[in-house]
Amino acid sequence: MNAAWPKVTFDDAPLQIIDGDRGSNYPKQDEFHDEGHCLFLNTGNVTKSGFEFGNCQFITEQKDNLLRKGKLSREDVIMTTRGTIGNVGYFNRNVPFEHIRINSGMVIFRADREKLLPSFLYQYLRSEQFNKQVNALRSGAAQPQLPIRDIKVIELPLPSVDQQEAISELISKYDDLIENNKRQIELLEESARQLYREWFVRFRFPGHEHVKIIDGVPEGWIRTAADQAMDILSGGTPKTSVPDYWDGEIGFFTPKDTTDSVYVSTTEKTITALGLEKCASNLYPKNTLFITARGTVGNLNLAQKPMAMNQSCYALVGREPINQFYLYFAMQAGIQQVKSRAVGAVFDAIIKDTFKVIPFLIPSKGLVEEFTDFVQPILAQIDTLMMSTERLVQARDILLPKLMSGEVAV
Repeated sequence: MNAAWPKVTFDDAPLQIIDGDRGSNYPKQDEFHDEGHCLFLNTGNVTKSGFEFGNCQFITEQKDNLLRKGKLSREDVIMTTRGTIGNVGYFNRNVPFEHIRINSGMVIFRADREKLLPSFLYQYLRSEQFNKQVNALRSGAAQPQLPIRDIKVIELPLPSVDQQEAISELISKYDDLIENNKRQIELLEESARQLYREWFVRFRFPGHEHVKIIDGVPEGWIRTAADQAMDILSGGTPKTSVPDYWDGEIGFFTPKDTTDSVYVSTTEKTITALGLEKCASNLYPKNTLFITARGTVGNLNLAQKPMAMNQSCYALVGREPINQFYLYFAMQAGIQQVKSRAVGAVFDAIIKDTFKVIPFLIPSKGLVEEFTDFVQPILAQIDTLMMSTERLVQARDILLPKLMSGEVAV
């Protein structure tokens, strides 16, 4: 066992803490674009697992030049400081954007690389030691926040640069395996989406040459609304004031838990069997389709394991001949159609009547089954890769605090 590493506070550490621009030039909602010169980070881009770029907002070069602070340089580390506190991202060479700015609920850590490696700093910010200090300092009941004056008192271990490099390289091996799994999952998901588009959007399904198109759809198919093809089920939350209801073995899905993947495997909160009994949610089985109805609206995930769900979501269960695998891809396509036709905000919230305006196509039972025969093995591979990733994350997260404390030699 090594002796504990020497520690410094963030105020004394070899780094700068830089906040975002909060002045009169801060971008207004109508100044954000789906593409552009500079990525303007939102809270969905900085997660517990690092950067996610599924839903991006951009500002123009002209707007970028008007802002005084908050512009990233390569090797900067970013942390969220308002709302969800302590999520981090690392602006290394793998990030595919050149120009990035933080929003007003984040800070930038810019390390003096001769004394503090950014990769080591990033790993420390993901560690249990750091998170415990953050949780002890957070303030604000309605909107938790961590101002810079509080960040400055947090302690940071500071081994030699060689030791920092060894720790970073060891943890990076886990991160590389996790990232490789993620890339494989993305390729598999895209192959399943392309198959859905080919069969049910372009109508190039097996045997399509011999099927008439009537009123814009193949003969025998039904063009309808989503509420006619599925059961729409609700959730609920057990009382947060009763500790016996919380921190159990049952995943509790909320809009915060949505992922860019087909599946959701882990949830920020869990409940006990008693908590499930005392709330309005069922225990929904694996492959139930969750859709977020408030907050971030319209995100879709299949449950990778049995989960309960809060009242800000719906659980969707297909009616014959629709199964959960077809349901996921069809709902994804239907919501995109609504969004592409809408002007301004699409949904402030989803209610049951909303499903009456989401288009839905019901093919023949045989074709749904044939589609399932193709996509089920793909989703099974995704399932396996996600379980592998979960084990890698658990192993990394067990090792990380031991390395950061000096308990394990490097």
